[in-house]
Amino acid sequence: MTIRPFLDRLYLASGILAAICLVAILCVIVMQMVARWSLISLPGLSEYAGYLMAASSFLAFAYALNSGSHIRVSLILSALGRHRYWAELWCMVIGTVAASYLAWYAIKAIYWSLKFGDISQGLDATPIWIVQIPVGIGAVLLAVSFWDNLISLLLYGRDNIRAEKLDGPEV
Repeated sequence: MTIRPFLDRLYLASGILAAICLVAILCVIVMQMVARWSLISLPGLSEYAGYLMAASSFLAFAYALNSGSHIRVSLILSALGRHRYWAELWCMVIGTVAASYLAWYAIKAIYWSLKFGDISQGLDATPIWIVQIPVGIGAVLLAVSFWDNLISLLLYGRDNIRAEKLDGPEV
């Protein structure tokens, strides 16, 4: 049994959760508009829109990487010809190290926020560790995705990133 289908479903699920967060942002904005029109006070909605934006961004990273949505310098990579592999390997190693560093500190931030009992400074007074969890999950998934692509590049000579439209015609 291969782990590839599991990872692809995990990245897709993360992308779907990011999309749900975007829809939730829309709902929060509409609630703010209705509250202003009806003169009802709903404190903390702006903060929740911000929390949802952070969650949607981080949860989308792994899916975006594997679907080729992240910015890659395809023209330069294509121009490198036979040296393209080494450039992609160098980039994948740097990305893997950076994503792993981000994931480590995102999880560490959740731990310390929980330990110190940090709460938001807004009117909502939400425990910060709760809103940091999707960011931590997204950061870990991004690191897993980079490791997945790096290992694939080393073992098979290609990563799992789907071809971009700028790469030229499929052969």
